[in-house]
Amino acid sequence: MFFNIMLKSPIMDELILAGQKLTSRFFLGTGKFAGKKLMQETIEQSGAQVVTVALRRVDIQQNEENFLNFIPQNVRILANTSGARNADEAARIARLSQAAGLGNWVKIEVINDSKYLLPDNQETLKATEILAAEGFVVLPYISPDLYTARALVKAGAAAVMPLGALIGSNQGLQTKHLLEVLRQEITEVPLVVDAGLGAPSQAAAALEMGYDAALVNTAVSLANDPVKMARAFALAVEAGRAAYLAGQAPAATGASASSPLTGFLYNAR
Repeated sequence: MFFNIMLKSPIMDELILAGQKLTSRFFLGTGKFAGKKLMQETIEQSGAQVVTVALRRVDIQQNEENFLNFIPQNVRILANTSGARNADEAARIARLSQAAGLGNWVKIEVINDSKYLLPDNQETLKATEILAAEGFVVLPYISPDLYTARALVKAGAAAVMPLGALIGSNQGLQTKHLLEVLRQEITEVPLVVDAGLGAPSQAAAALEMGYDAALVNTAVSLANDPVKMARAFALAVEAGRAAYLAGQAPAATGASASSPLTGFLYNAR
């Protein structure tokens, strides 16, 4: 069966994030799924080792249907500060998430724009400074800006997560040129494309340009078959990474035959 096929290419390398070794570079968001069991199966079949979880979805009373019971044991939870409008609110949500059992990995998401849902880079930087100083593993979600990315690295971010397009839009790599700038200049920490990816081919393109991982939610959870779509994204991420490591042949301006154009059979005597 297709789902039992896992790429085991010897050229695939591990992603080191905050000292943790990850064999999957596909990160998955847990919002918008039709049910918890579907979410669980999707995580398991995709092989994702990092999933984002919003605090408001966690049942702190630990009931049987607690959302966390449907997260596989070997998966790292990346708590999401979704709903935060400034740095203080993001820091408060991160602390509450840790107290609720989500761990100390946190995706900083600060949004106070209700129309385009663009992240507030300045408040995100402030939150990163606060939480990194408190020992959190901070992965900030930002609009792709080089100065902000550099400041986040200096502040102690474990990775930087620029958006590919408007969150939930499935528009793909609309910020491609800015993403390329960040990839060229930010080498100290991993870079993860987050938000806007709508098709596996777009995730592959992000990894081909050298991004270390891709985070997807809406394109998977709202697909007709989320399990198959998640698997497709996971395979695309692996393919993109393999292509990046292989080193792509340069593009040419004209045609170049792949076989000799001499010695045709009809020229033989």
